This record gives sequence, structure tokens and C-alpha cells, in this order.
Amino acid sequence: MSQPYNICAIVQAGRLEYEALIFTLSFRHHNPDFAGRLILLEPEQGDKWDHDTRVSNNVRRLLEQYGAEIIPFQNRDFGQWYPQGNKIEGLAAMPANEPFVFFDTDTLFTGSIDDVPFDFSRPTASMKRENTWPKVELYGPDAHVIWKSLYDKFGLDFDASQDTSFPHGYWQRYLYFNAGWFFYKDPHEFCEIYRQYAHDILHDSPPELVTQTFDPWLDQVALPLVIHRLGGARNTIPTGLLDGSVTFHYRVISLLYATAPDETVAFLQELVAPNKIKKILKQYEPFKKTIYQSKGTRARDMFDRENLPRKEEVIRKRLKNRNLWER
Repeated sequence: MSQPYNICAIVQAGRLEYEALIFTLSFRHHNPDFAGRLILLEPEQGDKWDHDTRVSNNVRRLLEQYGAEIIPFQNRDFGQWYPQGNKIEGLAAMPANEPFVFFDTDTLFTGSIDDVPFDFSRPTASMKRENTWPKVELYGPDAHVIWKSLYDKFGLDFDASQDTSFPHGYWQRYLYFNAGWFFYKDPHEFCEIYRQYAHDILHDSPPELVTQTFDPWLDQVALPLVIHRLGGARNTIPTGLLDGSVTFHYRVISLLYATAPDETVAFLQELVAPNKIKKILKQYEPFKKTIYQSKGTRARDMFDRENLPRKEEVIRKRLKNRNLWER
């Protein structure tokens, strides 16, 4: 029997509570007998936010009806100024010493999580990423020097982290993930290291990083260092499952309609068709316009899924030019 584990994501008032409903519905559809806990981590209202972060009552009731547990956590280092930090700090509220898989809330489950042979002692994260960091300046240090300075700062083996099938200085040579999912055997250990690395990168970064920006990339700069520290690597689970047959990380609902396979869009539309779901999701204008009105269909008609632009930036720009970008 495989080791039991928990699934977690972030939820709070606004966009994330509606994404969390789709997340939960799709997870339960494909994983009705999941043995672990489905936990949604909710930042507590406090001085790190200038608005109420609590999920609205009608959404909360539905999430709990479909088996999600909503657990609060406190922001210590992050908050409104860097909401991506929730995925770091929220892990402190997870059950200690119980394996977990974290997902970004804008994830649609399209298959059974039981198909994924997790090795929780060897963490990894999503390879569905582009060359977003670092930004190499013409007369500044190259990617090799920048990444080496971080590994040296934290006493990590830089050479062991590299994929030497790629040339020196090329971005894919260096460990870099999308923080849309990751896993490990203990959320508290992962959280402690992740928080410390992110804090130190932000407040005491090596001089080689003086021209770099960390907003919004801080979580993705720290993540490979954490995974390397904990004995992880690239692709410690088979490719084609997460970000493949089991999950679709859409990030923005407009991108789902523009890029997802036909069966994924059909599944989403069937999933959100019941009146009690529709009534809630229509409260969020981007979902109302894209899923239930015409913008999703129009976005889909703009692109050939067999010949999508190589860079997501091109897709985003085309959608925005047609007023079809909704978030």
C-alpha cells in the first residue's frame, strides 16, 4: 500500500476562493476515494493585509460540502505585498511529519492522483516553466555566476545541481521550477527552509544579484535551492502526469480556453454546469465572462492547439489585444 499523504492549496477571499471551488470539485471528481486530507490554507486577517482575507460563507459551505478542510495560518514575513509567499508560510499549518503535495489553486484535476508514484523523500516541482529568472544584463554576471552565488551562500553543491546536457550559461542547465506544485515528506521542514531561504535572498542576497528583481519570482528563485537541500532533483516522478494526464495548471482561465485540449475544456464545462456551482462561480466576473458567456469560446477560436505559439507571452498578448484576457 502506498504511503498516505495530504493535498493542499491556498484559499482566500477573491479570485482564489472561486479557483479553489474548481480545484476541489475536479479533485473529488477524479479522486472520490482519496485516503488523505484535502486542505485549503487560508491566511488569517491581520496587519499583513488591508482587506478581509476570509473566504465568503457561501463558497466556504460548498468547499466543505465537497470534503475540503479550511485551515487558517498566520503571515509572518509575507502578505499582501507578496501573496505568493502564502505557499511558503501556509505549510506551517499543515500536519507535521505527514507527506504533502502542494498545488497552486489555479489547477484543474483531469485524472487520478493515485497514478502518480510520489517518492516523498525525493522532492521535485513543476518543470512547466520558461526562462523567467534571472534576467541577464549585457555587462552583468551570467546565469551560471548568479546561480552559483546562491548555492555558495547556502552551502549547497552547485555542480551536483546542474544538467550538463545543456551548455554553460544556458538557463535549462540550472535547477529551476515553476512553483505550481511541489511535494515532500514533512511540510514543516520544507516550510522552515523555504521561508529562511526566501527571506535571506530578499534581504541579504549576494552582490551578483544586485540587478535582479524578486517580484514575482522570489518563490521560484528559492524553490530549487530548497529542493536541492532536501535531496530532491528534476523529475523524481515520471513526466506526463502532473502537468499532463492528472493535472492542468491553467494559471488564468483565459489561458485554459486558449491552450487546453478539447477534453479538458469539455470536462471543465460539465463540472461547473450544475446550478448550485454556476450560481457561485458567476459571482466572479472573469469566470462568468469566460466560462458561462462567450469569451472562452472566442479565445479558443483564436488558436490552433496543435500549433500554439512557443512562448506564453505571445498568447497573453493576443488575448489582451482582443479584450479576452480575464483575471
